[in-house]
Amino acid sequence: MRTPSTCPITRRYPRSCELRHMSLTLSPRTLRWVCLTATPRRVVTSDVSTPRPCWRPTVTDPNRVEPTLTGPVLIVGVGLIGASIGKALMREGTDVHLWDIDRDNSLIAAGHGAGRLGNLADDAYRMIVIATPPAVVAQTVVERLTRHPQAVVTDTASVKGAVLAELTTLATEHEIAISRYVGSHPMAGTQCTGPLTASTELFVDRTWVVAPRTDNRYDDVQQVVALARACGARVVSMDAHEHDRAVAEVSHLPHLMSILTAANLRRARPEHLSLAGPGIRDVTRIARSQTTMWRQILSSNCVEVRSQLEAIRDDLDDLLSRLNDSERLEEFLSVGQAGARKVAGKHGHQMVETTAVVVEIPDTPGALARLFADVEAAGINIEDLSVEHNPARETGFLSIDVAPSRAEQLTASMRNHGWSVRS
Repeated sequence: MRTPSTCPITRRYPRSCELRHMSLTLSPRTLRWVCLTATPRRVVTSDVSTPRPCWRPTVTDPNRVEPTLTGPVLIVGVGLIGASIGKALMREGTDVHLWDIDRDNSLIAAGHGAGRLGNLADDAYRMIVIATPPAVVAQTVVERLTRHPQAVVTDTASVKGAVLAELTTLATEHEIAISRYVGSHPMAGTQCTGPLTASTELFVDRTWVVAPRTDNRYDDVQQVVALARACGARVVSMDAHEHDRAVAEVSHLPHLMSILTAANLRRARPEHLSLAGPGIRDVTRIARSQTTMWRQILSSNCVEVRSQLEAIRDDLDDLLSRLNDSERLEEFLSVGQAGARKVAGKHGHQMVETTAVVVEIPDTPGALARLFADVEAAGINIEDLSVEHNPARETGFLSIDVAPSRAEQLTASMRNHGWSVRS
């Protein structure tokens, strides 16, 4: 039997598969295919390239059991991400221990339910989660692989290729194997930092990338999968280099666009800034993120980020050439709309057309609850919503996105309940 080049379930290349048992009955003997890794078609030419996709036939029970995380778990670095992982695992009943170079962080995180201070023997831990700043991840992985011979080691760094390259070099220098290291990246976070900002729900329904290699044991990879799922995340498998290109597109470049927009405001006059609405706040929100962390992220992924910025530079030149030509300008704007439509909407589905019904709401206790009760009474599903505050008085405007066919009905219903509607 030949090894297939595409996933027998999705008929797509393995990089699009979720890292899970993907079963397809091939014969009455219940011979099933299991996708063990999910790497891209593209051959990456690098000293630390991930080898070609690995497919193996196996016989499995139709009633497959999801992998279970084996503790104790030690989290190294308990800022926002590390402490949030700890709180999520504690909710699931996992034995979680904490360590941070700043002991105060460990004490704060422990006091807020993220785990307890690490006090077990080194060989007692079965999972080590490295949630340190990006610049020290590889060094910390090597240290923990050496100290904890029974543990699987993973990390949360937002750049995988640079970590893997540095780790490979350090492992050669120290003559240690790195097969127990399985890279990962939870795609979640906020502009806030520190253990006090941690949340049990931070990873719920968010993507968690796992980047396995062919030298990893299957059971070790499954432990990292179990870690992510215990935190409520959706697991996706991706080659380290493909991951770095993807995050440059959907995370690192948008962050820089936010910073560039915010930086441009430093020249704005106060009377001009008084005209700002929710749009500018939405665009510049992530520009407030910690600069030290982002310097490390961007430096680690500089090749892919540079490629994205060069493409944007070309687009800006193209836009400048179109400004005095209305037809060509509209073509450019349409391209932006096409890109926006590709971003997943509710429940991961394609974004659908909606109509906004804007309701004025007083800044008083209970007003929002009363408004939602009136929307419920109208029997109309809310697709999305946002709030804009009125800087001149103590009111706000709640924009309620609904299906276009229900907008008129909602408008009439809200007015009948005494609300001021601006749609």
